[in-house]
Amino acid sequence: MTTGRDLSSMLCREWDTLETLCASLSEDQWRAATDCPGWNVKDLISHLVGVERMIAGHAAPEHEPPPKAHVKNPLGERNEIEVDFRRGHPPEDVLEEFRVIAAERARGFEAMSDEDFEQPSWTPVGQGTVGDFVSTRIVDTWVHEQDIRQAIGVPGHLTGPIPDHVYARLILGLPKVVGKNAAAPDGSVVTFHVDGVTNGDVVIGVTGGRAHALESALGGADVRLVMNLQTFVCLTCGRWPPERTLRTGLVEIEGDKDLGEKIVGALNILF
Repeated sequence: MTTGRDLSSMLCREWDTLETLCASLSEDQWRAATDCPGWNVKDLISHLVGVERMIAGHAAPEHEPPPKAHVKNPLGERNEIEVDFRRGHPPEDVLEEFRVIAAERARGFEAMSDEDFEQPSWTPVGQGTVGDFVSTRIVDTWVHEQDIRQAIGVPGHLTGPIPDHVYARLILGLPKVVGKNAAAPDGSVVTFHVDGVTNGDVVIGVTGGRAHALESALGGADVRLVMNLQTFVCLTCGRWPPERTLRTGLVEIEGDKDLGEKIVGALNILF
């Protein structure tokens, strides 16, 4: 069983990984556009600084950013304040802010008891515990690490405990993708095969109008979707257009092609 303390240690390791990745970036790499609309590499670090400062209880800067087309909701507005506030800051200053807040948050984790991690907490996917909230921070931070790696052309960190954890979180949204978003017909069985992660096969069945995870596709699957972890993450987190991944062969569909394409088009779950 993964405990809240295990999760906090994992998040701290992810912060260390991200800091190491960014420590040697050139000016051009810091300015590189990412798959997050409107944000470059430095903006992503600014975003993570702002989120972790907010969690630690620091007030947002007194700053009013200009309207941006990529800002769609109040949470986006809150995030943009932190990002736009730092747009004139040198990258090394933003990275140092990241180091400082990561160290502060790590000290906070060290001071927490096991019971503290079990306390009720809001999370982006509904009410949970403090540990659940830390779990979502791992997902957000690692996904942004991958955004940065793709922007600067330095792939990596696609295997190991942290990518496995992110995958385990993201697949929780697959029943909704199959049953609600893609409206797969009753009786459908869908298999997802994702290369490069532990337990990369997930089977979703639709019964009585509701989709749920199955142990296996004993009678065979109506459709089987095959992709690597990077593609799975970029689709489920809304980074890549589904039609592009299909056109370029990044997703292989076995079986019912129409249903498969519909599911790929509905994969954006944004945990």
